[in-house]
Amino acid sequence: MTESLLSTFFEKVFERVADPLISGLFQNKGFDQTLLDKLKTVLVKVDVVLSDAEEKQLTNLKVRKWVNELKDTIYHADDLLDEIITIRKLEAEVKVNQVLELLLCFLDLSSMPKLDKDIEPKLKDIVEKLESLANLGHLNLIESVRGKPPALLPSTSVVDISEMFGRENDKAVLKKILLNDNSQEKGIPVIAIVGIGGIGKTTLAQLVYNDPDVTKHFKARAWVHVTEECDVFKLTQIIFESVTSKSCIFTDLNILQVKLKKTLMKKRFLLVLDDIWKKFDIWDLLSGPLKDEGQSRSRVIVTTRNEHVASLMRPVFIHRLLHLSDGDCGRLFAKHAFNTSNSDDPILTEIGQKIVTKCAGLPLAAKTLGCLLHSKVEAEEWDRILNSTIWDLPDNDEGGCSGILPALYLSYYHLPSHLKQCFVYCSIFPKGYKFEKEKLVLLWMAEGFLEHPNIKNSMEEVGYEYFCELLSRSFFQPSSSDESCFVMHDLVNDLAQFASGEFSCKFENGKHHGISKKARYFAYLMDQFDDSEKFVFLSETEFLRTFLSLRISDTIECSSVCRMVADVWLPGLKHLRVLSFSYPTLTGLQDKSFDKLIHLRYLDLSHTLINKLPSSTCFLYNLQTLLLSSCTNLTELPEKIVILTKLRHLNVSETKLEEMPPKFGNLTSLQLLTDFVVCKNSNSGSDIGELGKFSYLRSTLSILKLENVVKADDASKAELKSKKYLKELVFKWTPATTTHHVNEVLNELQPHENLKKLTIENYGGTAFPNWLGNAIFSNMVVLRLNNCKYCTSFPPLGQLSSLQELLITKMEGLERLEDNQFYGTGQTGFQPFRSLKTLKFTELRHWRHWIHSAHGGEDFPSLQELQIQQCPKFIGSLPRHPSSTNREISGCPRFEEEEELTRRVQPQASTDQEEELARRVRPRRC
Repeated sequence: MTESLLSTFFEKVFERVADPLISGLFQNKGFDQTLLDKLKTVLVKVDVVLSDAEEKQLTNLKVRKWVNELKDTIYHADDLLDEIITIRKLEAEVKVNQVLELLLCFLDLSSMPKLDKDIEPKLKDIVEKLESLANLGHLNLIESVRGKPPALLPSTSVVDISEMFGRENDKAVLKKILLNDNSQEKGIPVIAIVGIGGIGKTTLAQLVYNDPDVTKHFKARAWVHVTEECDVFKLTQIIFESVTSKSCIFTDLNILQVKLKKTLMKKRFLLVLDDIWKKFDIWDLLSGPLKDEGQSRSRVIVTTRNEHVASLMRPVFIHRLLHLSDGDCGRLFAKHAFNTSNSDDPILTEIGQKIVTKCAGLPLAAKTLGCLLHSKVEAEEWDRILNSTIWDLPDNDEGGCSGILPALYLSYYHLPSHLKQCFVYCSIFPKGYKFEKEKLVLLWMAEGFLEHPNIKNSMEEVGYEYFCELLSRSFFQPSSSDESCFVMHDLVNDLAQFASGEFSCKFENGKHHGISKKARYFAYLMDQFDDSEKFVFLSETEFLRTFLSLRISDTIECSSVCRMVADVWLPGLKHLRVLSFSYPTLTGLQDKSFDKLIHLRYLDLSHTLINKLPSSTCFLYNLQTLLLSSCTNLTELPEKIVILTKLRHLNVSETKLEEMPPKFGNLTSLQLLTDFVVCKNSNSGSDIGELGKFSYLRSTLSILKLENVVKADDASKAELKSKKYLKELVFKWTPATTTHHVNEVLNELQPHENLKKLTIENYGGTAFPNWLGNAIFSNMVVLRLNNCKYCTSFPPLGQLSSLQELLITKMEGLERLEDNQFYGTGQTGFQPFRSLKTLKFTELRHWRHWIHSAHGGEDFPSLQELQIQQCPKFIGSLPRHPSSTNREISGCPRFEEEEELTRRVQPQASTDQEEELARRVRPRRC
């Protein structure tokens, strides 16, 4: 059973219509109340045929056109309702929040919608359009709560070896695991084959299942195609009949499982569960009769598109199936297109090679296209397929061979509606574009995809769950060149573009891919555009919701485009939810640039040369995300920014902010704040106590200019100890500044024990606080102490059980590393620095001695890298560490002299020892 993409849009409009602010407006203004009733009625009428339309639009162009018209009208309804609710909320909140009075004082009221004149006629037009679309007689759409997915052919263990190309290595890897009897698993080892639909998971499983060595190794085998409706009894029944070769006569699950357990006892068996689509809740019950002593020699193979589904079965190995090479893909294509390895026609062979390139290594694509072209002998027909868009292929479906689109569309078709809209949004990314999970989630949030009133998790958490779902289903895949990013396979990108249709557009490879007045989402690569004429089309796309400028390099020179888009085109895009305009040549924006962007929720001006934000930024009442990273000329934020109470993400890293605006704590919705610059005077800026009002801060926070903390008690008001979601903290004082209470300030800044990374920089105190080495910080992974020049000792850092990286720089007061001070003390068997992998000391000008730990064994049992650099007085011996540790010592002349002397003496000592040993073992003469 599936859900329509439009379902989520309908749900949102239903929620908005039911909002008391909407009905209240109609009552107060004397508007026609029947309009709201008519809107609800027509939405219900159309909603029941959405699932059927979702399926039929693939092959019926009239249905597809109807769906697009409906979607376009729903977008208009959502825009109008969002506008009304926003203004009504402003009017309501200003009565109870004096800060918001500032907003109305500075708003250009003439730019606000005229509620009395505009709202009613606009809504009337929308209702009439929907009523017209609800006249469905000519489309033959069937009413249903949910649509039924196309029937899936069950898989079997039978495989045509002649169709196997390029899977020899994959087969060898899986075969080795299957035949290895040395598994230490208590239960049955599960091996998962994970990959996108059409990549060949079932085929690979068939290859392994039928391998002669495998059939000989396992005394019993069973192949089960897991359909969506399969229950535990049915699956158990299939397994029983496979291993016994008898019909199952049992009707009770308990009896059946007892019989199966007895049948499999002390047998080495192989079970394949093919094509698991969703969460396999029945695995524990299903696997009950399969478990027995010695059964670690048995194996279970599962194939799935969803890595999360596989992980729930606790696999010992996940094999991610990759795409075929062009050569192997070409041989598979040729087998189906020509029945041989190649064609006698050189023209068809040349065109075929180009088509294979478009298949991008996807076996199903090569097979279905080869099958499609098998009956076509004219080069013109092949050329037409080569040059057609991917969604044209179903219209050429002949001979019972489905096209490539349905093959890929199947994965999309089975997605729930909330994942469909998130995936389809990604159609605006150019092929091969690398995107970050966190930024994509913020874009989804801005578009309203993550709003679920009945879910307690934050919108960001919901977004991360959605992302992981799409990743585990192979719609996204990790980038091979950047571990922090993800990409979409080209064919998956095509699928997203098809599903989005005329509602998304992008500039790619110097040209745009069809522009429609219905377009809502637009993206382009800044690197490829230096001509403002290419943006003329924007005048035809006045209803855009996303305007996304993307970058793949740091050298972008297109100032004319920058000014044209900023000054001419953007002001007309009144319906934007997302605006990303991070041009390095952008030096400023007009004060009224954002006056009419009442819907805007995401604004990215990072990497620009602006020195201030337009005053109209403070009018963006719905703004959730403001990205200003690497705006190296930016020195201040506007005072009225504190009005933006819906702001959740503020990135001001690598800017030159001198202070935060007064009353900054009003932004209580903040989830991410990269930097907070402390101000002494609360009249001109915000003191550190404002941080205490941010209860939901996550990720990383840098607190700068800590010398401006007037009293130590003020630091405690930041309430860092209660911020359990923060993962990284940076405490930074301005160099060459200090205060008499600096020790007490740092002591009051104790964070929550969940913290993973901590940096303390330019600290002017004489000692570190006791909390720094407290064993409760068991999650601390990285600790950096930079330019803490007056400190003479350390807290017991060895007690930080998870610490992996310790960097100490410019600590001029340090002369000795003492045992208890540095390593710490613990109960019997306590091992200091048990997880430390990297230890670096740099520019410690007065450090002389390193007193080793009194604990037995190695001081740093996990150490992989030890660096001591520019420590001119260091002369002490090194601590006990693994011989495999990579040592790098430089700029330590006294230590290096001692090391050289030791090396000179060591060979002689070794020779003497060898002679003594030889003398002891030399046999005596009789």
